[in-house]
Amino acid sequence: MEYAIKAEGLVKNYDTFCLNNVDIALPGGSIMGLIGDNGAGKTTLIKLLLNLIKRDAGSVSLLGLDPIADEREVKAQLGVVFDECCWSELLCPAEIEKVLKRLYPTWDTGLFYSYLDRFSLPAKKKLKTFSRGMRMKLSVAAALGSSPKLLLLDEPTGGLDPIVRNEILDIFMEFIQDDTHSILMSSHITGDLEKVCDYICFLHRGEVLLSDQKDELLERYGILRCDAQQLAELPQEFIVRVMPHQFGCNALVQNAPRLRRQNPGLTVDYATLEDIMLFYVKGEKR
Repeated sequence: MEYAIKAEGLVKNYDTFCLNNVDIALPGGSIMGLIGDNGAGKTTLIKLLLNLIKRDAGSVSLLGLDPIADEREVKAQLGVVFDECCWSELLCPAEIEKVLKRLYPTWDTGLFYSYLDRFSLPAKKKLKTFSRGMRMKLSVAAALGSSPKLLLLDEPTGGLDPIVRNEILDIFMEFIQDDTHSILMSSHITGDLEKVCDYICFLHRGEVLLSDQKDELLERYGILRCDAQQLAELPQEFIVRVMPHQFGCNALVQNAPRLRRQNPGLTVDYATLEDIMLFYVKGEKR
């Protein structure tokens, strides 16, 4: 299998935080969602992959290349979007385009302007007049204008209204129709990731808790709604985390299909990515 991203044993130490022994593998032609609570290490991981910060240990391969030894070749094939627009507010999209076409050998001016038209972005107006949604659309247009093979996206839909979010997600889905293209996208909006992702990587306190195909995760986990006695009678192998409440408890369970078959009287709802993340972060071990 060819991987768009392959990282093994990544370590980055700070005084109050450590990204610890992180492995991540994104097969070519697919989308991976990076989830986790604030401070989990998502932005740190993306910056390590981009070689924007120096790793303390581990190895990284992007598109089969070393992002340090082959930095120019790698970055020429990347599109990057961070959660904040990095361009001066005194520039307009047309001026930004003139800068970018000097940086990228594969820059496509026509493609960039086609995204401006699609997003209804004025080419000659200064960024200081743009809303947050408009700035994010511009960042996406700039990332795609170089005809990249790999997109690295840090909270590209954060703080945007549902209409703008869906518009941007549609663009990403179109991008991935080419099986040589891949996307790594972090987001707190797990519903967006459920719509578009093939794989999910869940970071918590600098470590990978889960990394698997999205559909496999959603099939494997469920939410059990029961009382304390019903929970106590269940084998430990099913119970992942528990959240008690005044009327009983809710539990994140694994092997949910088997639990439903063996206990048809129990209520085992399907879990969302948000459910899984919430139980791992806030739930109690039994």
